Amino acid sequence: MAGQILLCRFCLAAGMGFHVISFAYDDVEQRPDLCITLLRMVLSRYVPSQTPISSALFAEKEIIRLAIQLAQPLRPKDVELHFKIDHKTAVLMLKKLCTKGLLLPSFRGNGERVVRYELAPGVLDYFD
Repeated sequence: MAGQILLCRFCLAAGMGFHVISFAYDDVEQRPDLCITLLRMVLSRYVPSQTPISSALFAEKEIIRLAIQLAQPLRPKDVELHFKIDHKTAVLMLKKLCTKGLLLPSFRGNGERVVRYELAPGVLDYFD
């Protein structure tokens, strides 16, 4: 089966429809902890929290989910569009995640300007 990718699909009932979550079989086999963490993140939307969650923590989690969904480094523009906020606020949110070690900045040119943000290694462990 060279060149083929086997996928595991999980269906979640959500309101009137279904959400399909796909994982590459290789990821399920070789990185089950990552798959479990991603499933927990998705399912956590549907489980009420026992303790109140701050809007800042909720926004952080949502930015991490956005980065995973896009599967590429985040631009401030991506956060602006997702949250419908201005550029300055999006950059501030991304910088806070960098300060916490959840995102890593990617610089353009001679390293003066940050243009993208990547997920830091082990970021998914932060939300367990």
